[in-house]
Amino acid sequence: MATGSEKLDQIVERLKTTADPKRRYEYVLWLAKKLQPLADEFRNDAFKVKGCVSQVYVVGQLREGKLHWQGDSDAAITKGLLALLIEGLEGLDPATAAAIDPAFIGETGLQASLTPSRANGFLNILRMMQAQAKALAGG
Repeated sequence: MATGSEKLDQIVERLKTTADPKRRYEYVLWLAKKLQPLADEFRNDAFKVKGCVSQVYVVGQLREGKLHWQGDSDAAITKGLLALLIEGLEGLDPATAAAIDPAFIGETGLQASLTPSRANGFLNILRMMQAQAKALAGG
């Protein structure tokens, strides 16, 4: 199943072909460590993901027609899920990002290891990013 993002497809493929749930978790935590720190100016309600148990912030910016993302979370796993989405949606045009079918989340095999609230948070982060993409595109 192709998402429309080559990077996201690669991440999904990597997770899908990892049989051990612990290895998937380790990969997500590794992504979290790679995430750049988020400036305090973005830590406000405008960028806060609703419906997440942890504090999650995500900021999309449009430069030369391409999306660039930043974000942070106070929980390691959630930060990793955010990092996964940031990496997967980085550099896309807003229409492509907005059109990504959340069904790819099922392909990753991560739900099996996530609590229902974390799985829901993952979807909420994606929805927030898509809403920002649409807003940045002027739609």
